[in-house]
Amino acid sequence: MFVRIVKMEFQVDKIDFFLNNFERVKEKIRSFSGCLHLELYRDNKQQHIFFTYSKWNKESDLENYRKSALFKKVWSETKPLFLNKAEAWSVDVLYKLD
Repeated sequence: MFVRIVKMEFQVDKIDFFLNNFERVKEKIRSFSGCLHLELYRDNKQQHIFFTYSKWNKESDLENYRKSALFKKVWSETKPLFLNKAEAWSVDVLYKLD
C-alpha cells in the first residue's frame, strides 16, 4: 500500500465549483479499482488550499486511475480552477498508529 497526497490551491471564486464537483465524483474515485481510501482536507488558515489524501493498493492502480476517462474528466474540470500548479507526492507508509 502507498499514499498519494495532492496539494491544490484554488482561485477563491472557484472553490464552490470545486467542492460541488468533488461531492459529485468522490464515490467514483473511491470505488476505482485499487483505491482503498480517499479524504479531502482544507487548510484551516488558508481556506483556498486543499489536499487529497488517498491510499492505493499498489502504484499501478494509481497509474491506471490516472490513465482513466474518469481522471481525465475530473482533472480537466479541476485544473483550470487552480491559483497555482498542483503539487503531488507518492509516499510509502512506514508507520501507522491508530
